[in-house]
Amino acid sequence: MKLQAVATGIPWPSASPFTSSAKRPCMVAASTSSKAAAFSMLRDDHPPPPTSVAIKERWREYQGDNNWEGLLDPLDSGLRSEILRYGEFARAAYTCFDFEPSSPTYATCRFPKGSFLPCAGLPDTGYRVTRHLTATSGNAPWLPFSPRTAWIGYVAVCDDADEIDRLGRRDIVVAFRGTATVLEWAENLRATLTHLGPVAPRAAEPMVESGFWSLFTSGHRSLRDQVRCEVRRLLDKYSRGPAPPVSLTITGHSLGAAVAVLTAYDVTTALEDEGPSTTTVVSFGGPRVGNASFRRGLEEAGTKVLRIVNTDDIIPKVPPAGFVAEKEQGAAEAAETEEEESGAGWRLPNWLASKTGWAYADLGRELRLSSGRRTGNVVACHDLGLYLNLVDQLSSGGAGGCPLCPSLANAIRTN
Repeated sequence: MKLQAVATGIPWPSASPFTSSAKRPCMVAASTSSKAAAFSMLRDDHPPPPTSVAIKERWREYQGDNNWEGLLDPLDSGLRSEILRYGEFARAAYTCFDFEPSSPTYATCRFPKGSFLPCAGLPDTGYRVTRHLTATSGNAPWLPFSPRTAWIGYVAVCDDADEIDRLGRRDIVVAFRGTATVLEWAENLRATLTHLGPVAPRAAEPMVESGFWSLFTSGHRSLRDQVRCEVRRLLDKYSRGPAPPVSLTITGHSLGAAVAVLTAYDVTTALEDEGPSTTTVVSFGGPRVGNASFRRGLEEAGTKVLRIVNTDDIIPKVPPAGFVAEKEQGAAEAAETEEEESGAGWRLPNWLASKTGWAYADLGRELRLSSGRRTGNVVACHDLGLYLNLVDQLSSGGAGGCPLCPSLANAIRTN
């Protein structure tokens, strides 16, 4: 399968952000599914990781307190390690998913909570998985070969004293995989904007992509309800007394990046004063999610979003430019020029966008990566392994045009 050929041709970042060089005990089991193997990109010969250095004095900076000012170009080495660390959590959501349609456990997680991270190749993170998460395709057509509800991610909490001391806080992680089932693909294509609640349609109301919202809110026990319940439970448990501060970091790739943004919006809205010290999204290759009012809601709630974007990847540019609200004139003109050159569409006039609210808005801060090559291989440009390799290879020279190792370059050229 082309996906497997591309993914397995890309080596994992040379410097793992976790602290173990031990063999991964569950990787043999992981290889039983060919598609799961395509995402099993770990190597067992990592050099000593860079994150043994304490970041507790700067953790709020790295979580976006100052919108990552001065940290992105050139990319701060501590922030680079944190991006890779959360990228590994997102990758684990792929590794542990059963991709095989003929399997009796198709579209479920192949490992229990207690052994999840070791089986994903992350035995010494200092985190413990506390809940599996599922998402339901609520409005997509029923198909006998595609389950309506599928496992999509997990919640984990840092409960290791040494890691808490190194980080300067107790961290809760929510991680999501990207699109895996046919019904999820069908939801992805529902690109019209929808209101977040039963409100009168007004341009000022927050609106998000219909398919993403359906996956997030559908089902008897929706993904939204699952995350709310578990985050509230963990905050109740760990926020009492003279405890270290608690951060919430939500990460995901592709569809998972979009769901991560929705999760951050919902948690900060639902929990308000009962929420964590900081709420941060670290997303990889995420599509656009909502309109300008949705973006303002995130900003007003104090949510920080760091979007990792490969300029050669089409997914962060959809829905196309014709349906994007302009954030500021200079940035809008730059985005318009870039997308016109790549053939990504046309721009909706400002007066019409402001009247209707039916226009997407880019949000958060963006770390731009580039392989320096144009290719027609959409899968290779969007691959999470490629994203993490590009981050891993960034140096003090800045965030653009970093050189690629030969195997990565070959994967990019694959068509």
